[in-house]
Amino acid sequence: MTSEESPLLTPSREGDKTAHNVVYDRFTRGQKSWFVFIVSCAGLLPKFVAASFVPSIPQVAKELHSTHAAVSLTISLSTFATAIGTLVWATYSSFYGRRAMYLCGIPFLCVGSCGVAMSNSLRSLLFWQFVQTFGCSGGLSLGAGVIGDIYKLEERGIGIGIFLGATLFGFAVAPCLGGAAAQYWSWRNLHYSLAAWGLLELLLIYLSFPETSHPGTLGIDKITRRKWIHISYINPLSSLWLLRSPNLFAVMLASSLALISDYVLLVPLAYTIGIRYGIANKAIIGACFLPNGLGNFIGAPLAGRLSDVVLRKWQKKRKGVWSPEDRLRAIWIGGLFMVPLSIGVSGLLTAYVGGSIGLLLNLLCLFVNGMGVVFVLNPIGSYNVDVVHTQSAEITAANVCVRSLILSIVTALVIPSIEHVGVARTNIIVAILALLGQGIIFLTIRYGDRMRASVDVGFSTIENN
Repeated sequence: MTSEESPLLTPSREGDKTAHNVVYDRFTRGQKSWFVFIVSCAGLLPKFVAASFVPSIPQVAKELHSTHAAVSLTISLSTFATAIGTLVWATYSSFYGRRAMYLCGIPFLCVGSCGVAMSNSLRSLLFWQFVQTFGCSGGLSLGAGVIGDIYKLEERGIGIGIFLGATLFGFAVAPCLGGAAAQYWSWRNLHYSLAAWGLLELLLIYLSFPETSHPGTLGIDKITRRKWIHISYINPLSSLWLLRSPNLFAVMLASSLALISDYVLLVPLAYTIGIRYGIANKAIIGACFLPNGLGNFIGAPLAGRLSDVVLRKWQKKRKGVWSPEDRLRAIWIGGLFMVPLSIGVSGLLTAYVGGSIGLLLNLLCLFVNGMGVVFVLNPIGSYNVDVVHTQSAEITAANVCVRSLILSIVTALVIPSIEHVGVARTNIIVAILALLGQGIIFLTIRYGDRMRASVDVGFSTIENN
């Protein structure tokens, strides 16, 4: 049991290559880069599937003889499927392995995508969209688990950065492609393309992606007598119990408050920037999402490298003593400045500055917000993997699940809020929430040792990290 007097702060000796460290040398640097590429492509899928559907809602409603509001239920259903699916795949990955869960989940995506493309009723569409999203939702939690498996503590930030950048880039670029498909192609063909993407991903994983879990750590490895096909029931909700730890709950809440800004800017974009600046073409509206995705893509590796540098710097200051909360010190650039300023300024610009100057400055705000969000999410994602390394997929799944539920509520409230109090006030409220999240981070850095000592959920030490 970790005590308040000695919470995880264990000296590490330079050059002391323990048996635990050797496990990270199983794969070459080139192999690790390839694995990050594969899991990043898989991590792209959940947000891409949901976001690419949004621009085609009017077309789908017309073809299925339904209303926009009814078809929009698919967005909430996708969020719910992501929350459930990420818990299921993460929990079972600790028993059967990461590779097995990818190979089990992606076929659901392929079948679900074909089902969506062939849907002729709203009921059929909702069912197959749930199957589609459930199948690919493991990409978020499994990817973080894989990166925790293959990278050492002081190298983990850059891997998490690339992975998170890819997933958020998918959320930003998907509406552009979805809008182009709705305007010039067919929403059905788009989902057939997603099925083909899933098949390609499945083939890559089957041929070139080995099991990355550390030898002897999987639940199935510990069963001495088992059948050729061994099926065990594991409670997928058990991952949520990790959030009873005050520090893990605190960083989850802080990351959610930062990510809300992304959704408040992007979800109503057609109703804010689109209407304010007279943009009616779906493809052009979709293209307005790209600066945010570009900010994610550029900022993610920078944030990852910065969090690794900060971690090593503070460990050196303490003469080899590791405090996991040191990684969170890299957040302030995004959490204190980029995120709150970008969304606050964007609201004021949309309300009071018209013409091409207002549009260009809004696109700049979207870019800055994209960078700021990953400067918050990256250190937090790496911190989660650091402190509960043996349960990295589970803690990532718990974060994704609760964040998805929070964001589903936000997406339902954002447009009514804009209609009632205006875009400027709505964005300023969200900026204040982002600042509150940064305040939570400061408290976690200051009192992290006491928070960890108060509830021990099986925290990692320097020796097993």
